[in-house]
Amino acid sequence: MKPNNSCENQGGCLSDILSVILALQENDEICCNDGGCDKPFLGPNPSFVCYNTRPFNLYNCFNGTLWAFPYTLGTTTGTSSIFRVENLEGNCCTCRILAPNPDTTEVAEPYVATTNFFTINLDCVSAIKCLADTYVSGV
Repeated sequence: MKPNNSCENQGGCLSDILSVILALQENDEICCNDGGCDKPFLGPNPSFVCYNTRPFNLYNCFNGTLWAFPYTLGTTTGTSSIFRVENLEGNCCTCRILAPNPDTTEVAEPYVATTNFFTINLDCVSAIKCLADTYVSGV
């Protein structure tokens, strides 16, 4: 019998949530719960169509810390723990790294898309934290 804190096969429910987020971002018509990470629309209400991204954080299943990855944006380099799901195949998720928007006057767009991606096995993830839906240029 495996201990309760085992990371093995934890990715199933996370894969389901990320699948809903991916479908929303691709404007697929789906029916699901109306709250939390899998609410069936992006943004504060279903009639507001301006958002294109549900950003999120991923937590490491072995020590509970945030997963963070390096990015390059123009001449700036940094590390970010804010991601956008781009593809999902089984238990493997490809994410785009989002960076803080360097234009601090642009409150409506807190993140910018980078051209940096990573693929993660969801068995290595213990939790996902969804952030406020937003618009991200260049995705």
